[in-house]
Amino acid sequence: MKDVKNRMEKANHAFITCGEALTLPGLFRLRTEATLNAIAYRQYDFLDKKWRNYTWGWMRQKIDCWQTGLMGEGLKAGDRVAVYLKNSVEWVCFEQAALSLRLIVVPVYSLDTPQNIAYILRDSGCRLLLTKDLEQWQALARYQSDLPDLKHVLFLEGAKDTDRSDNVSLTGVVHWLPQKAEAAPLLQVDPHEPATIIYTSGTTGSPKGVVLSHHNILWNAEAVIKVVPAYQDDIFLSFLPLSHTFERTVGYYVPMMAGSRVVFARSVKELAEDFLDVRPTVLISVPRIYERVYGRINEKLKTKGAVAQKMFRMTVETGWRCFEASQGRAASLTLGERILWSVLKPLVARKVLDRLGGRLRLAVTGGAPLHEKVGHFFIGLGLPLVQGYGLTETSPVVSTNTIENNLPASVGPPLPGVEVKIGTDNELLVRSPGVMQGYWNLPEATSEAVDEKGWLHTGDVVEIEDGRIYIRGRLKEILVTSTGEKVPPANLEMCITEDPLFFQAMVTGEGKPYLAVLIVVDRHAWKDFASGLSLDPDDPASLHSPAAVSAVLKKIDALLSSFPSCAQIRAVRLLSDSWAFEQGLVTSLMKLKRHEITKKFNREIVKLYEGHHLPG
Repeated sequence: MKDVKNRMEKANHAFITCGEALTLPGLFRLRTEATLNAIAYRQYDFLDKKWRNYTWGWMRQKIDCWQTGLMGEGLKAGDRVAVYLKNSVEWVCFEQAALSLRLIVVPVYSLDTPQNIAYILRDSGCRLLLTKDLEQWQALARYQSDLPDLKHVLFLEGAKDTDRSDNVSLTGVVHWLPQKAEAAPLLQVDPHEPATIIYTSGTTGSPKGVVLSHHNILWNAEAVIKVVPAYQDDIFLSFLPLSHTFERTVGYYVPMMAGSRVVFARSVKELAEDFLDVRPTVLISVPRIYERVYGRINEKLKTKGAVAQKMFRMTVETGWRCFEASQGRAASLTLGERILWSVLKPLVARKVLDRLGGRLRLAVTGGAPLHEKVGHFFIGLGLPLVQGYGLTETSPVVSTNTIENNLPASVGPPLPGVEVKIGTDNELLVRSPGVMQGYWNLPEATSEAVDEKGWLHTGDVVEIEDGRIYIRGRLKEILVTSTGEKVPPANLEMCITEDPLFFQAMVTGEGKPYLAVLIVVDRHAWKDFASGLSLDPDDPASLHSPAAVSAVLKKIDALLSSFPSCAQIRAVRLLSDSWAFEQGLVTSLMKLKRHEITKKFNREIVKLYEGHHLPG
């Protein structure tokens, strides 16, 4: 505990506060002055096939050049500019340069659909767009007539010196970006001016642009550091999209406040290799990453002998006992348990943690609820995993557990300075300096979300006990069956996908007499499962065979045994093709777009209720 206290004091002394920085470009400037020659970022060079380091001083010079380039665009304070890149040094340079000129940055998810990107560009009125290459623009070009405000598109790779597409200029950054920076005017930026418009995932309807100020973001980043410190010797591995406020605040501005190093992952596909190359000390992720690792490990265990399986279970349970004792919720370990853990930790647990680089001191999960069993699993293996909660509208963090005060079933207590209370229908209300300025050009929606006393209505159903928040569901994601029962589907789906056989699941039953579920099976697990039923796993008809359906329903019954009778599943439809972001079926954080999935699989859903004479 003494070492923890010393590290916290060191972090609190070293980080740059919101009051010192005032604005996001102010934060960057103070960081460069404090640690000019320290490594700020690391990025893989695909041409030379090696990792490259970038110091704070190098970043400052390059950002000054980007600022000079933007100064020649005739843009004025408050104009919107969009960045359509994957996480990279160039993303940071563009954003920091734009913010220093009082421009409003609109980040776009690098894998978003052209239709959705065009909507964001049109709705925000972006005048300039930075994108990867001509191919990305060509996918957008068919919507060009709907983008009257867009005047200039910059290409990071492979564009000509200058070109035109109707009323839009097309320019390669290699020709546009000056090699030397001109003296830039020192603009006075109001901390409460809009810094960015971040578009929500849009699980229902069109996405809304959340307007966040410099102060919103800086205040939230500082509040995070106060309870979950970051240090100058920390290494963050960045792979969640910077277009989302979770990664932007916690994985970008928090490290900047602390002077930590950020390494941009090559891709999600190469994440396993990047963990070994980078060996991060801090991991910011969403539950799906942990869930997939959990599923893979359990699948591999099935191929091992009974002794290996028992040893693994013993490791997790002993590690969990150590964790509970360290949190003061269980008696101290016996001598035998300490000896057992000293053997099992290096023999079993360390092998799993080494695949994540072997030196993680903190793993954070957010963006969606983490299943309690998955948290139990990783914490039992010794991963220092904490769960938090937030929304884009709160910049984003509202609450979090900490290493020293960690109850995985909850999302922790509110950050210092964040007020919470329970409203009608157990809805969580939040008030803090991190609450958004509003939705872009949607005053009525803003008034609905934030009341006259400044309380943000989150739409999340919660319980608050001993100062901790427990997420129980969504107000708008409640299924009301024809019998009048109200069921939160997300809770059921989380339990179902705990089984490695089930990759994705969506429970349905609105206005129906019972609940049913669409399930996308994991292809690897399905082969073993189908073969065990004497079915051909490569035959699509096997997914609909009575034997498979019956066996799956038995699995689901066991998984949902703790739920009331009204929440039990009575019909299932198995699918082989996963629901992809590119199809518009899930958000970039893998949240289900229920309306779109329902629309696409309407015929299959109708069949799940055949014989009950229900309206279509």
